[in-house]
Amino acid sequence: MPIVNCIPELLREIRTWRHEIHAHPELAYNEHRTAAFVAERLHEFGCDEIVTGLAKTGVVGVIRGTRAESSGNTKVIGLRAELDALPIEEATNLPYVSRTKGVMHACGHDGHTAMLLGTSRYLAETRNFAGTVVVIFQPAEEHGYGAVAMIKDGLMERFGIEEVYGMHNWPGAPVGTFAIRRGPAWAAVDSFDIKIEGRGGHAMEPHKCIDSVLIGALLITALQQIVARNVDPLEPAAISIGKFHVGEFSSVIAQTSELRGNIRAVTPEVRKLMRRRLREVVAGTAQMTGAKIELNFVGACPTVINSAAQTQHAINAAREIVGESNVDEMMPPIMSGDDFADMLEARPGAYILCGNGDSAGLHHPAYEFNDAAMQYGVSYWIKVAENALSG
Repeated sequence: MPIVNCIPELLREIRTWRHEIHAHPELAYNEHRTAAFVAERLHEFGCDEIVTGLAKTGVVGVIRGTRAESSGNTKVIGLRAELDALPIEEATNLPYVSRTKGVMHACGHDGHTAMLLGTSRYLAETRNFAGTVVVIFQPAEEHGYGAVAMIKDGLMERFGIEEVYGMHNWPGAPVGTFAIRRGPAWAAVDSFDIKIEGRGGHAMEPHKCIDSVLIGALLITALQQIVARNVDPLEPAAISIGKFHVGEFSSVIAQTSELRGNIRAVTPEVRKLMRRRLREVVAGTAQMTGAKIELNFVGACPTVINSAAQTQHAINAAREIVGESNVDEMMPPIMSGDDFADMLEARPGAYILCGNGDSAGLHHPAYEFNDAAMQYGVSYWIKVAENALSG
């Protein structure tokens, strides 16, 4: 049974925290209210050390076990949750619906933060472990690259973190289940901008123009062929254009247009191939049409790679909570990206999925973190910490 089943008052408090955070969502690097809320709770719990302002709005708490002196174990592990929300207008009728227009917690970061707060309280009260647990509340996971920013601010070295663990809810997976994969588990994501400069003019004289609308359309079609005809069909890969901004008036051939998108790949080889082919397709389209086309990569998130030993540790902890049959250790790769990958490049660790039940999908206006999943998520993190630091 989940560890926290015996303390329902903690679960009620965790739900209250989540609903408060959900009602006041904040975007990347603007999580000031959320960060202050987290820091206040950590002070209440009696954490040994609390640091704010890491990567602008990140918060870190340090909890030392009472078994360290007798065991001689000085190991330090990190547990990470995210603070930021998304620029999405919420479409739920929840009593704690977002009070900020156009912003909502559509990825469950409110739940992740609340669960890690619950874990922090439990560990600070019991301290039934050797070594040290560092609880990491990261800003700007949603394309803000907050993990890299925290690492550059000295996260790993300052707190002596040796292993790091993360968890994400997963819609569609039953509550009370976990899933994980050894090695490459989540895709690398490279975001890019393409700026096209043609020659504008009147629609009555298209032959005198270089139509940036047509060129943008050509590029969208051509880029899809990278996955269809350059990548091995057995290798996970995807390319998407999420923005095509061009034109203002029907009789004007637009001089400029802009595309924004991303490429996703699980293996380094496919990622390298896709980046190369993207450059070649852009250059070839420019030569073919006579337009000036500029390609810029504007952000990169590496592959989430779960370390072998830490993945097994995560599997063992999850099995203790929900039983072997409810832990999938062979899940297929996920084409979503997560900058927890940067933490896993810095330190060995593991990223696990926690079932969220039959909810709307991540990043959907009707998405809702499932409070029923909290007891399993908190229990998992407690078990990870106490097992890793057993002395």
